[in-house]
Amino acid sequence: MEGLNREGLILSEHYADTMARTVLPELEKRRRARVLKGVDGRNLAVDRYDQEAAKGTVVIVHGFTEAAVKFSELTYSLLQNGYGVLVYDQRGHGRSWRDERIQDQSLTHVDRFGEYVEDLKILCDTELSDMPKPWYLFGHSMGGAVSTLFMEAYPDVFQKAVLCAPMIAPQTGGMSAGVVKALCRAMKAAGRGRRRVFISKPWAGPEVFEDSCAAGRERFDWYDDLRVRNPEYQNNGPSYSWTLEGVNVTDQILAPGKPERVKIPVLIYTAENDNQVVPEAQEKLAERLPNGRRITVPGSKHEIYRSTDEVFFPWWRDILAFYGEKG
Repeated sequence: MEGLNREGLILSEHYADTMARTVLPELEKRRRARVLKGVDGRNLAVDRYDQEAAKGTVVIVHGFTEAAVKFSELTYSLLQNGYGVLVYDQRGHGRSWRDERIQDQSLTHVDRFGEYVEDLKILCDTELSDMPKPWYLFGHSMGGAVSTLFMEAYPDVFQKAVLCAPMIAPQTGGMSAGVVKALCRAMKAAGRGRRRVFISKPWAGPEVFEDSCAAGRERFDWYDDLRVRNPEYQNNGPSYSWTLEGVNVTDQILAPGKPERVKIPVLIYTAENDNQVVPEAQEKLAERLPNGRRITVPGSKHEIYRSTDEVFFPWWRDILAFYGEKG
């Protein structure tokens, strides 16, 4: 098909046009939008894509300040390659529930990181339960942390998993994790847990490509334009509570005996030029997973799926081959 490669990925030179003319109309035609009741009855926006005679189903778990729509290209490619897809906006993101006590809707907040994991369990128990097996997982960044905690708690749900630049440990801006934890605990004790961290500012317009987590200009431009036009996609910074939960996730994931519970094949992809998460923590996880492997993707920034064609296409081709391998 014009503007696409053989895996159903978009050629950069035709990106915006192919997305508008081909990818988004096809996704809209096939999408079954749902509203799921997550933890505490909070609404989660879910997009379900069924597939006749599917090879399996892939659940996509997005990262911090992201949304399901950001993964439209990957969703389309998975459909073109015979998979059903389940993707959703995590609480505090996109079209899903936001804490009504927070006026700044570009602020990203969570009371407990475990709420993300419990929401994913509810999604699997409801929407995923009648979708074709085998079930595969794809988690990016914060979604990689959510996915890992989920697999450690429920090791028998998925058959394979891909962790894309997972947030096993976040970068902490040159401060030690201990200092960050102490500061965030103090702010929570002072009743400021829902306040924006002092180094972050509210969303104020288009992002600068050179400062972004994307290496592919056309993929960056498409989503940045979407954010400008849609306030629900303008998340851009964490609360003190989210920051504390994010830093604490490392000890939870790497707790004694936890990674060893995950027996399924897991691919961990490290972005070569990542300034958002700590690669060494990804390596620690890979070493302890019974069937885990870590691969560094040359020429990539944190959002590997928004790389140039030369980086993105071979990487995604390897993921499709991994999902397609017989267990």
